[in-house]
Amino acid sequence: MRLIMLGAPGAGKGTQAARVAAELKIPHISTGDIFRANIKNGTELGKKAKAFMDAGKLVPDELTCDLVADRLAQADCAGGFILDGFPRTIPQAEALDKVVAELGTKIDYAVNIDVPDEAIIERMSGRRACLSCGATYHVVYNPPKTEGICDTCGQPLVLREDDKPETVQTRLSVYHEQTQPLIEYYGAKNALVSVDGTKPMDEVFADILKVIGK
Repeated sequence: MRLIMLGAPGAGKGTQAARVAAELKIPHISTGDIFRANIKNGTELGKKAKAFMDAGKLVPDELTCDLVADRLAQADCAGGFILDGFPRTIPQAEALDKVVAELGTKIDYAVNIDVPDEAIIERMSGRRACLSCGATYHVVYNPPKTEGICDTCGQPLVLREDDKPETVQTRLSVYHEQTQPLIEYYGAKNALVSVDGTKPMDEVFADILKVIGK
């Protein structure tokens, strides 16, 4: 099965995509993880991506499309995949359609996790990240065992620049302008399914499996 996760920043796409990928035994492909790895390693792509991410803006198409195409062509994606964070714009969606068509397949479902803006801002301002191993937490919903310390590697947790309230508002504005049209795009292809992202995580997960027929 070939899936796309849609939803505003902080809607829970990454968490749910990882769970669905594990359940279906398909790769979870997150452009965010790829960007953060490049940023950590100081690559040229990482430096360019960081400038956009820190400002709460989307990384331009040309920095992402080829990367995603190469990833989808790898052997572990032959039986399906779940994309998290891509596509974010109509041109990216059109580029993705070409990529999967060349692979002889198509996108089965675009899963939209629907969460109001005010809930997004509350969620994201409470997120904390480990810059060492990439683990993420939330001060209310998923706190670390020791406040401010990563459970996995013991390094300090930080409020990332792109999780600060003022940056979140910018990201939401960009999302509504550039990314929300994807809902209509996939709706027109009869590939769109939606779930209520304000429910508890386990219920959202169960709803996703239900709407994709699993």
